Amino acid sequence: MAKYETLLPRFLRYVKVNTRSNPNSSTVPTDPKEVEFLKTLAKELEEVGVVDVHTQPSSGYVVGTLPANDDGNTPVIGYISHVDTADFNAENIQPQVHKNYDGESDIDLSGDGKWVLKPSVFPSLKKYAGHDLVTTDGLTLLGADDKSGVADIMTMLDYYKEHPEVKHGEIRIGFAPDEETGTGADHFDAKDFNTKYAYTVDGGPLGELEYETFNAAQATIEIQGNEVHTAVAKGLMVNALQVGIDYHNQLPEHDRPEETEDREGFYHLFKMTGTPDHAQLVYIIRDHDRQKFEERKQTMKDIAEKMNAEFGEDRVNVEVHDQYYNMREILEKDMTPVNIAKKAMENLDIKPDIYPVRGGTDGSKISFMGIPTPNLFAGGENMHSRYEYVSVQTMERAVDLLLEINRINTEENN
Repeated sequence: MAKYETLLPRFLRYVKVNTRSNPNSSTVPTDPKEVEFLKTLAKELEEVGVVDVHTQPSSGYVVGTLPANDDGNTPVIGYISHVDTADFNAENIQPQVHKNYDGESDIDLSGDGKWVLKPSVFPSLKKYAGHDLVTTDGLTLLGADDKSGVADIMTMLDYYKEHPEVKHGEIRIGFAPDEETGTGADHFDAKDFNTKYAYTVDGGPLGELEYETFNAAQATIEIQGNEVHTAVAKGLMVNALQVGIDYHNQLPEHDRPEETEDREGFYHLFKMTGTPDHAQLVYIIRDHDRQKFEERKQTMKDIAEKMNAEFGEDRVNVEVHDQYYNMREILEKDMTPVNIAKKAMENLDIKPDIYPVRGGTDGSKISFMGIPTPNLFAGGENMHSRYEYVSVQTMERAVDLLLEINRINTEENN
């Protein structure tokens, strides 16, 4: 069996299954479709020699172990990818393979000119001359985030099954639900996973190696108005919607996602609902710097306190919920997994692309559970959209990377 023989067939089969998670559900996992797909993966793990395959009751993660064959003291390493897709149409996904793309031409996804993937709009396409690209038909997302990671891990396992002579330490596998809802890793059983360190295979283009993420919180502002007839409103009405606007206008004007980059943090108002009687604003707060992150949260509370003092009563209530923290706090104490991944990329002539992520991964939470977990590239581009695509050759390089990390991990500890 060639090293990558199963990669593309697996990926195409995986993405055709709708595993969209449900952000409005309180169940774990949030959607039965994820559970069914995870059951399928559990069977496939057993078929390629993974043992102790089981579902974590607390999280819904399917985990298992590829036993070591090196008779050494190699630290246990883990690989994690999520199975759910984002909040975009995922029903009846029709993947299309465009072989030997020239890096210049438009790709007519829908065949009628309605949905076209254009280098003029998405210049990342120019990097992929000579690559085989997998896209959608324009009606759905693709699901390379993160079924490319799932397929990469499974292909690694296929390789070890076919090549038992290749030495490796004990390898733990974890397939996760609900990464896209931001809740999947909340319930992850790190003690059950029991690795020295791990990697999420959930990044984008070739070379991505990420160990610095945002600190993240969600703030919900509840505003109680005083609704009266507009004819007698003067001096009596407190329009909750207007109060919401006034609240928002007291935040730093330019601290918004559309005006920030690199390590610049922001406040993002992503939901505003209500009536003059009652309104609700929901924000996400992001910053790489922990102190600035705490200051941002306090700013939101201070604005509410100031407005309530002006009203002479409590009309604005702020609830802040921390979501995840910058994994760099953990990784910088022990850079071993980052250094191994970096060395593995360099050995493969892949230039490491290390930068602060303007987002988070399941590894952000898992790192704070005691398993340092940086993130590796899986290949996806334009994620969460109808224009999502992935290079088959980049996924192949991801498989190479996993194998090389395991080789270095074994060699350096025996």
